[in-house]
Amino acid sequence: MLSIFFNDFRNSIRPLWHLRPGRLWEVDALRGVAIVLMVIYHLMWDLHGFAGLDIDLYQGFWHYFQRLDASMFTGLVGVSLTLRYHSQIRRGTVRYSPYLRRGLVIFAWGLVVGVATYLFDPARYVRFGILHLIGFSIIIAYPLIRHRWLSGILGLFLLGFAQIAGFFAVDSPWLGWLGLSATIRPALDYFPVIPWLGVVLLGIFVGHTVFPGGRPRWRTMDPEAIGPLRLLRLAGQNGLLIYLLHQPFLILSLTLLGVIRL
Repeated sequence: MLSIFFNDFRNSIRPLWHLRPGRLWEVDALRGVAIVLMVIYHLMWDLHGFAGLDIDLYQGFWHYFQRLDASMFTGLVGVSLTLRYHSQIRRGTVRYSPYLRRGLVIFAWGLVVGVATYLFDPARYVRFGILHLIGFSIIIAYPLIRHRWLSGILGLFLLGFAQIAGFFAVDSPWLGWLGLSATIRPALDYFPVIPWLGVVLLGIFVGHTVFPGGRPRWRTMDPEAIGPLRLLRLAGQNGLLIYLLHQPFLILSLTLLGVIRL
């Protein structure tokens, strides 16, 4: 497992300076936008948490900014699952093992983030954050990848059920990862299965709808005609690496600039 873990990480940084061929630029660019929004939000979080700036992150503009960004990330997970599935169909090798492997690797990185944040802030360490959710979703959503409408219906059901989940919650912190715990402990990053798996499933529906057979339904422009798209596509193709490194980089930069003092 450790060899798979580190080999996947090494493979993820190989194409850092060049675009990987055979990928849909629209998906990579949109994921790149989500990366940019994530960095902006976490910069605001650092300025609030470390520099003491009066930035309300938990309601109003920044709350919805963060929710939009997280929805883009998780929705694109579902879209990417459909693209991989159609790619396997074209090769005649539809197998579960690549999904299981990728899901386990991302979930393992979530555990690494959990340990790191525990050392940094034991009271609010990441118990089930965005990486845990993405890894879990890749593994659990496999049986639904080929079912466009079922994925969409279940996705809407989970989003709707989240509105009444409080009636079914029990006083057990062990159900926090599901979103069914009546006592949610504070965490730096928290994305429970309910409702966020629903967003992934809706992404599967969108993937089949917008990219039937794994190809764009509509003719799109030439991405090379717009230079900044290359940077977004590079960011989108290296999302995991950027996610893992951007916060240490932001904190170090703000410290060197004298904005925050640790």
